[in-house]
Amino acid sequence: MRKKQIRAIAICVFRKGDSILVAEGIDVVKGDHFYRPIGGGIEYGETSSDALKREMLEEIEAKINNLNYLGTIENIFTFNGDLGHEVVFVYDAEFVDKSFYDKSSFLGQEDNGATFKLLWKPISDFTNNKLNLVPDGLLDLL
Repeated sequence: MRKKQIRAIAICVFRKGDSILVAEGIDVVKGDHFYRPIGGGIEYGETSSDALKREMLEEIEAKINNLNYLGTIENIFTFNGDLGHEVVFVYDAEFVDKSFYDKSSFLGQEDNGATFKLLWKPISDFTNNKLNLVPDGLLDLL
Protein backbone atom coordinates (compact mmCIF):
# COMPACT_ATOMS: atom_id res chain seq x y z
CA MET A 1 0.00 0.00 0.00
CA ARG A 2 1.38 3.40 -0.98
CA LYS A 3 0.94 6.03 1.68
CA LYS A 4 -0.97 9.22 0.86
CA GLN A 5 -1.84 8.09 -2.67
CA ILE A 6 -5.10 6.96 -4.21
CA ARG A 7 -4.57 3.56 -5.77
CA ALA A 8 -6.62 2.20 -8.69
CA ILE A 9 -7.13 -1.56 -8.47
CA ALA A 10 -9.25 -4.24 -10.10
CA ILE A 11 -10.62 -7.29 -8.30
CA CYS A 12 -12.45 -10.32 -9.63
CA VAL A 13 -15.24 -12.35 -8.09
CA PHE A 14 -15.11 -15.99 -9.16
CA ARG A 15 -18.19 -18.03 -8.29
CA LYS A 16 -18.65 -21.73 -7.58
CA GLY A 17 -22.23 -22.50 -6.63
CA ASP A 18 -23.04 -20.29 -3.65
CA SER A 19 -19.34 -19.65 -2.91
CA ILE A 20 -16.82 -17.04 -4.04
CA LEU A 21 -13.04 -17.23 -4.25
CA VAL A 22 -11.32 -14.99 -1.70
CA ALA A 23 -7.85 -14.39 -0.29
CA GLU A 24 -7.34 -14.44 3.46
CA GLY A 25 -5.82 -11.41 5.09
CA ILE A 26 -5.11 -10.09 8.56
CA ASP A 27 -4.66 -6.61 9.94
CA VAL A 28 -1.98 -7.29 12.56
CA VAL A 29 -2.54 -3.98 14.34
CA LYS A 30 -6.27 -4.60 14.89
CA GLY A 31 -5.98 -8.39 14.96
CA ASP A 32 -8.84 -8.59 12.43
CA HIS A 33 -9.12 -11.24 9.73
CA PHE A 34 -10.70 -10.29 6.42
CA TYR A 35 -11.33 -11.77 2.98
CA ARG A 36 -11.02 -10.12 -0.41
CA PRO A 37 -11.42 -11.27 -4.01
CA ILE A 38 -8.14 -11.58 -5.89
CA GLY A 39 -6.84 -8.69 -7.97
CA GLY A 40 -4.31 -5.93 -7.97
CA GLY A 41 -3.07 -2.59 -9.17
CA ILE A 42 -3.83 -1.01 -12.52
CA GLU A 43 -0.71 0.19 -14.30
CA TYR A 44 -0.52 3.51 -16.14
CA GLY A 45 -2.05 3.13 -19.63
CA GLU A 46 -3.72 -0.18 -18.76
CA THR A 47 -7.47 -0.76 -18.61
CA SER A 48 -8.94 -2.30 -15.46
CA SER A 49 -9.96 -5.45 -17.34
CA ASP A 50 -6.46 -5.86 -18.83
CA ALA A 51 -4.97 -5.34 -15.36
CA LEU A 52 -7.17 -8.10 -14.02
CA LYS A 53 -6.09 -10.53 -16.74
CA ARG A 54 -2.44 -9.69 -16.07
CA GLU A 55 -2.81 -10.01 -12.30
CA MET A 56 -4.44 -13.46 -12.62
CA LEU A 57 -1.52 -14.66 -14.76
CA GLU A 58 1.08 -13.18 -12.40
CA GLU A 59 -0.46 -14.23 -9.09
CA ILE A 60 -2.01 -17.63 -9.81
CA GLU A 61 -0.93 -18.46 -13.40
CA ALA A 62 -4.56 -18.49 -14.56
CA LYS A 63 -6.21 -17.29 -17.74
CA ILE A 64 -9.71 -15.88 -17.36
CA ASN A 65 -12.60 -15.12 -19.69
CA ASN A 66 -16.21 -13.90 -19.68
CA LEU A 67 -15.32 -10.78 -17.69
CA ASN A 68 -18.36 -8.84 -16.55
CA TYR A 69 -18.04 -5.39 -14.97
CA LEU A 70 -20.08 -5.17 -11.75
CA GLY A 71 -19.27 -1.65 -10.56
CA THR A 72 -16.77 0.61 -8.84
CA ILE A 73 -16.22 1.14 -5.12
CA GLU A 74 -14.32 3.99 -3.50
CA ASN A 75 -12.60 2.32 -0.57
CA ILE A 76 -11.15 4.37 2.29
CA PHE A 77 -9.84 2.12 5.04
CA THR A 78 -7.22 1.58 7.73
CA PHE A 79 -4.84 -1.37 7.35
CA ASN A 80 -2.02 -2.13 9.80
CA GLY A 81 -2.43 1.36 11.24
CA ASP A 82 -2.12 3.20 7.91
CA LEU A 83 -4.86 5.04 6.03
CA GLY A 84 -5.54 3.61 2.57
CA HIS A 85 -7.59 4.96 -0.32
CA GLU A 86 -8.50 2.88 -3.38
CA VAL A 87 -10.77 3.11 -6.38
CA VAL A 88 -11.79 -0.51 -6.91
CA PHE A 89 -13.10 -1.79 -10.26
CA VAL A 90 -15.08 -4.96 -9.55
CA TYR A 91 -15.61 -7.73 -12.10
CA ASP A 92 -16.74 -11.29 -12.16
CA ALA A 93 -15.21 -13.79 -14.57
CA GLU A 94 -14.53 -17.46 -15.16
CA PHE A 95 -11.35 -19.50 -15.15
CA VAL A 96 -10.39 -20.96 -18.53
CA ASP A 97 -8.82 -23.90 -16.66
CA LYS A 98 -11.81 -25.42 -14.86
CA SER A 99 -9.55 -27.30 -12.39
CA PHE A 100 -9.44 -24.13 -10.24
CA TYR A 101 -13.05 -24.89 -9.30
CA ASP A 102 -12.06 -28.34 -7.98
CA LYS A 103 -9.49 -27.02 -5.50
CA SER A 104 -10.77 -26.21 -2.00
CA SER A 105 -7.82 -23.84 -1.52
CA PHE A 106 -4.55 -22.93 -3.21
CA LEU A 107 -1.73 -20.40 -2.95
CA GLY A 108 -1.11 -17.23 -4.90
CA GLN A 109 2.04 -15.15 -5.01
CA GLU A 110 2.49 -11.38 -4.92
CA ASP A 111 5.13 -9.70 -7.08
CA ASN A 112 7.32 -9.28 -3.97
CA GLY A 113 7.36 -13.06 -3.47
CA ALA A 114 4.89 -13.13 -0.55
CA THR A 115 2.34 -15.94 -0.76
CA PHE A 116 -1.32 -15.78 0.15
CA LYS A 117 -4.03 -18.38 0.55
CA LEU A 118 -7.12 -18.45 -1.67
CA LEU A 119 -10.20 -20.43 -0.74
CA TRP A 120 -13.86 -20.80 -1.64
CA LYS A 121 -16.20 -19.31 0.97
CA PRO A 122 -20.02 -19.34 0.97
CA ILE A 123 -21.50 -15.88 0.38
CA SER A 124 -23.72 -16.54 3.42
CA ASP A 125 -20.60 -16.39 5.64
CA PHE A 126 -20.35 -12.71 4.69
CA THR A 127 -24.05 -11.81 4.65
CA ASN A 128 -24.50 -13.05 8.23
CA ASN A 129 -21.35 -11.18 9.40
CA LYS A 130 -19.58 -14.42 10.31
CA LEU A 131 -16.64 -13.29 8.13
CA ASN A 132 -15.52 -9.82 6.98
CA LEU A 133 -15.57 -9.28 3.18
CA VAL A 134 -13.71 -6.23 1.86
CA PRO A 135 -13.94 -3.72 0.38
CA ASP A 136 -17.05 -2.38 2.12
CA GLY A 137 -19.91 -2.29 -0.36
CA LEU A 138 -18.81 -5.37 -2.28
CA LEU A 139 -21.74 -7.48 -1.07
CA ASP A 140 -24.12 -4.89 -2.54
CA LEU A 141 -22.59 -5.50 -5.99
CA LEU A 142 -22.93 -9.27 -5.72
